Amino acid sequence: MSLYKTPFRLTLSIIALLGLNACEQGLGDLQLFVDQTKAKPPGRVEPIPPFVPYQNFEYTSQNLRDPFKLVDFRRPEPEDEALIASGTGLRPDIDRVREPLEDFPLDTLRFKGTVTKNGTKWGLIFAPDNTVHRVLENNYLGQNHGRIIALSDVEIQLTEIVPDGLGNYIERSAAIALIE
Repeated sequence: MSLYKTPFRLTLSIIALLGLNACEQGLGDLQLFVDQTKAKPPGRVEPIPPFVPYQNFEYTSQNLRDPFKLVDFRRPEPEDEALIASGTGLRPDIDRVREPLEDFPLDTLRFKGTVTKNGTKWGLIFAPDNTVHRVLENNYLGQNHGRIIALSDVEIQLTEIVPDGLGNYIERSAAIALIE
């Protein structure tokens, strides 16, 4: 066993000496760089900026609204006398019983055709809840108080009552075309 250890130790010692000798030869350019860097004048460090003391600000909110209360942006309802005196007097009938098709926006309703039974022409409306409804003239559709004024084989014409943004209402024409 000692025969194998001696050549191995000898080889390892020779490799270590050669490695140390190689490291000593490569230090010349490093020493030159260190000498050149030490010969340069030292750099200038920027001075620390002066400290500006914090200015206190007193926030007084006695005259402002509470940011945690809900704000009601709706216009207050005018009194009955003001309703009669203002504008055209055109108002939707809010006391009537609402019809099922008034729950859906007008652009989601689809006119699928007409059916005539006992001389009465019915329009067939397909609603977003996958139901088919029969309508006649003077029935209501859509969310803007739309009343059917004409029913033909190709379209349903209606008149809607919409707010004008100034507290009054205006009439607007609309139609639903046949979709096959």
